[in-house]
Amino acid sequence: MPQRHRGQAKDRENGSAREVVPSPRAGGHDSRPHPDPADGAAAVPSPGRAGGAAVVTPMLTPDSVGHDAPVAVTAPAARSRLSAARLPRLRLPPRLADLRDNRLFRAYGSDVVALVVAALDVWLGTEADVATYMVWLSWLAVPAMLLRRHLPFVAVLLTVPGFFAGWAQLAAMIALGALARRHLVSWKTAVGAGLVGLSRFMLWPWSDFVALTWRDHLRDVVYGVLVAGMPVAIGLLFAVRQELSTRIKELARSREREKRLHAATVRSAERAKLAREMHDVVSHQVTLIAMQAGAMQVDVRDQATRDAAETIRSLSTRTLEELRELVGVLRSGVDDDEAQPGVEDIGDLVEGTDVRLVVDACPAELPGPVSRAAFRTVQEALTNVRKHAAGSRASVRVVAEPDALVVEISNDPPQRRHAGTLPSGGHGLLGLRERAGLLGGSLDAGPTAEGGFEVRARYPLAG
Repeated sequence: MPQRHRGQAKDRENGSAREVVPSPRAGGHDSRPHPDPADGAAAVPSPGRAGGAAVVTPMLTPDSVGHDAPVAVTAPAARSRLSAARLPRLRLPPRLADLRDNRLFRAYGSDVVALVVAALDVWLGTEADVATYMVWLSWLAVPAMLLRRHLPFVAVLLTVPGFFAGWAQLAAMIALGALARRHLVSWKTAVGAGLVGLSRFMLWPWSDFVALTWRDHLRDVVYGVLVAGMPVAIGLLFAVRQELSTRIKELARSREREKRLHAATVRSAERAKLAREMHDVVSHQVTLIAMQAGAMQVDVRDQATRDAAETIRSLSTRTLEELRELVGVLRSGVDDDEAQPGVEDIGDLVEGTDVRLVVDACPAELPGPVSRAAFRTVQEALTNVRKHAAGSRASVRVVAEPDALVVEISNDPPQRRHAGTLPSGGHGLLGLRERAGLLGGSLDAGPTAEGGFEVRARYPLAG
């Protein structure tokens, strides 16, 4: 009979009380004594049943070693508050955080840790002068750790013989925890827990098991329940934690969907209201302008006046068409991005004028929001030139850089003054800045040294 089992049986007969935690059945570390508190730092007693004060040992320094070493006494509630206030929150470096979030790295990392722990348990627990099959069964449980994520029940079956006749206790416990996490409360978990518990309760060879007293058997029952129960409890805890995390993420996504639906409802109501206002007020006024211009074109005989009336009528008609299209888009409640003009339509803004236009960008490669923002920037800037600097020469430059689209509109000093001041709300450039800010870009506008005005916008192409 191996010396390992005889020594263990002898300890049980003598009522040894050194084995106070579940430990491997077959190994010299079964009866390893606990360190004496007098050999190291002072022991820290836990609070009593009545919730009394707890003794906290400070850090050992050359001045604090001795009979007069200071001991701080704090209440449990105060101690928890101090701990929460003093302990900083652990923040991993970006690379380590990325590795932690990498599922593949975590999976293979857990396999390596399980292999190392199981191998160390067998290596440190193996004794000399034992049967060869005990050693082989123990080491057979080590590679079974690679199956615990995919076939946890098979992994448990492979580790049980090494635990029963050898030193593979930790391997069996790790496999059982993976089984409980994978299958939760099922017949496989119950069978695996029963096998692991029996392996801790039974003693090999059979003669040593029969020689034990009823006290030893009762103690082995308790240890068997603990050895089988701890992995199951930890596995179920991990499974519940993962399920709660998944449900919390689903709840967050559901809230985001509800927020988007609410925002869409509000936008739809505002669009309908705006469409009604535009149709009832703006369209009516523009229609009257077009009708008056047509009547003036018929009544007057001056050719210049008739040409001006024709221009007003044509512009009013075009404005009405654009308003009708916009009202239709607003009433539909859908962002018709394809119908909105972009960089490719900037040429229409300068057609028939002396504006210098330079476009060094491929419209097909530009993001939709950036292309539309560039068009609106050029449109608003040229409108301001016609309103505030009539007769001056203007230039438009649209250039695509590696990471951004740059739009520049500049004009010379005005050549003549207006007879009257055109209405202006002052919201054009403000709206352009808001649009640029929403896209992560910037917009600068201001007078030039020559007396003109310049608008420069920069829209990022990424993100």
